[in-house]
Amino acid sequence: MDQALFVFVAVVERGSFTRTAEELHMTQPAVSQYIAALERTSGAKLLERTNKYIRMTKAGEIVYHHAKEIIGLYARMQNLVDDLSQVASGGISIGASYTFGEYVLPHVIGRLRDRYPLIRPAITIGNTKEIAELITHHKIDVGIIEGEYEDKKLLIQPFAEDIMEVVVAENHRLHSESRATSKELQSETWIVRESGSGTREATDRLFAQLQLLPASVMEFGSTQIIKESVEAGLGITLLSQWAIRKETALGTLRTIPAEGTPVTRQFSLVTGVAPYHTKAAQLFIDLLQEGEWAAGKLLR
Repeated sequence: MDQALFVFVAVVERGSFTRTAEELHMTQPAVSQYIAALERTSGAKLLERTNKYIRMTKAGEIVYHHAKEIIGLYARMQNLVDDLSQVASGGISIGASYTFGEYVLPHVIGRLRDRYPLIRPAITIGNTKEIAELITHHKIDVGIIEGEYEDKKLLIQPFAEDIMEVVVAENHRLHSESRATSKELQSETWIVRESGSGTREATDRLFAQLQLLPASVMEFGSTQIIKESVEAGLGITLLSQWAIRKETALGTLRTIPAEGTPVTRQFSLVTGVAPYHTKAAQLFIDLLQEGEWAAGKLLR
């Protein structure tokens, strides 16, 4: 790998030639020489430097963005080569959308660590769109998303089914109904996730199916806040059974039979289209695709 790219990224992220030289065990003139060589190669000035700051030029921003990807790809390539002669070990970066990431993934990681204690997982949680973008830009090894998502640059493989139901507070009036109608659902305040999340995509699908135009909608970026709000009687929502297991066991939240429910969706594995994975990533993928997961028996 071109050492100048590595040095350039280090200078940008540390904001200092001096700190970069110290951390990379180089002299400051050597750092300057690497940056100058990269600027000659690219044919553009990449950094604006004064006594007070270091700032990327427009050309520098382009080089930085692609240098990060190149460094990540090089590291993955080296890991793949190392894996040929090593036991399962090393790091794996996993991205997951909120429902799976917060309520299911910790159990999966626990099982992975039991089998392969030398594997070191790093977890990123985001909505479905954010996780897909991290895979696209080679910033994580494996992603898990909820619901429907299409991108020709990614390999998306469903591996388990999720069930979603209408959720209300313990004492909500709809709890006494045998089956809530679309008219009753429309009169309620709905608390929903932000656009781009798998949970929001499922909620919008339910609204479209029932032709619902709720009287009031509140949008929050966290499933936990939504649960707390529903418990407080601020409205109703649609959530995965996995997200409310503790609350339903305690009796603070309840699911109700409602028209158009339950809503089913897929949990899907997302990777780049390259056919190779590190040994750690492949073992994690194999774990997800085992029979019990594919049969939809998540942790039962």
